[in-house]
Amino acid sequence: MSIRELTIDEFNAFVRNSPLGTHYQTFNYALLMGENGYEYELVGMFNEYNQLKAASLILFKNLKMHYKYGYAPKGFILDYFNQEIVSEFATLLKSYYKKKKVVFIKINPEIAISEIDKESGLKTYNWNYNILEIMEKAGFKKLKDNLYFESVLPRFSAVVSLKNYSMNSVSKNTRNKIRRAHHKGLHIELAEKSGIDILQKFIKNKRTINEYYYKDYYNVFKKDDMIDLFLVSIDSEEFLMNSRELYEKELEINNRLVSLLNRENNKRNLNKKMDSDRKILNYKQDVKFATELNTKKDKVYIAGALVIKYQNRVQILMSGYDKKYKRFEANYYLHDEILKYYQKNYDYAELNGLTGDFSKENPYLGLNEFKIGFNPRIYEYIGEFDLPLNEKKYLKMRSNGELAKIFNKPNQKVKKVMREKND
Repeated sequence: MSIRELTIDEFNAFVRNSPLGTHYQTFNYALLMGENGYEYELVGMFNEYNQLKAASLILFKNLKMHYKYGYAPKGFILDYFNQEIVSEFATLLKSYYKKKKVVFIKINPEIAISEIDKESGLKTYNWNYNILEIMEKAGFKKLKDNLYFESVLPRFSAVVSLKNYSMNSVSKNTRNKIRRAHHKGLHIELAEKSGIDILQKFIKNKRTINEYYYKDYYNVFKKDDMIDLFLVSIDSEEFLMNSRELYEKELEINNRLVSLLNRENNKRNLNKKMDSDRKILNYKQDVKFATELNTKKDKVYIAGALVIKYQNRVQILMSGYDKKYKRFEANYYLHDEILKYYQKNYDYAELNGLTGDFSKENPYLGLNEFKIGFNPRIYEYIGEFDLPLNEKKYLKMRSNGELAKIFNKPNQKVKKVMREKND
């Protein structure tokens, strides 16, 4: 076996033909990370017949004293059940990159080792779990598993089967919120690059990244038609018309309930009347707000998302909504429209990360419940591994906390919950 750098065509062809292929292992992603301070190489391993058996995009970042670390996002691309292939690739990488002062290479393969029951949180493990032993024998160090978002990429993912998706497949709560969103006159549109500025207003508190990150993301993937940008706005005329209609219908219901209460004054009828009173107040507020919007004639955007397209699936890379319009349920509407939009041409949609904590104390309980409402299958990936190339230097960096400073993400939500549990 031998290792060398690959051409772009060699690399892309190999990744496209692998079931482990992902947009994180594309030349487009290499270009994106190159704009964000990383060096990169496309490397592959060939057998004696010059057949490509393993490949990976590896990103490099500088450490102290001219050392570097490598990161293969969702990589490597190879047959993980083949001990010989895994071990040989690891050995060749050590020899190839140690002399280039690379201390270690981090990987987080997109290999699902279990499916999680949405109701109970119980895991059902599959044959992929055996890959853990294969990787450890090849010299990879398994890192501590996490429940939240401390790792480079989420360890748990929600995947929707697009061919089976419909309003009947989602939870009752999700279905009701999508319907309420339609009553608010929401509209979705495919936007151009300029719409990134609008989206960034909705996601600015989600990640500490530079302002050009998602513009770069859009640029490098759009040239190959691998990314879409969606924005959600309010149609003020439709919103006003719907609000008036709902208000008038509820007034009629309320008047009938008044008559019913005069005849049968019991708790059941009283609760119905109070519920109707609440709806009338909400619809009245909607009519007032819709009238103001319609007078101004300004287009108001309240939600947006970036979606990656690769092979037979799409991934909602990032989404957000304006918290001032929380009652408009724009995020539910946005996700429903996205899933319907891709049904014809794609098989699966990844809703991106959620946590592995299915308890009521989960600080991300709302995020979990939101995604689970779309009836996805929940998968646990195999996790993160480090492949030490310079064992002595690597162990020193682990022991003195250097690696923790680089990779451990501060998680204020989790810290708060843990403090409360310990009090």
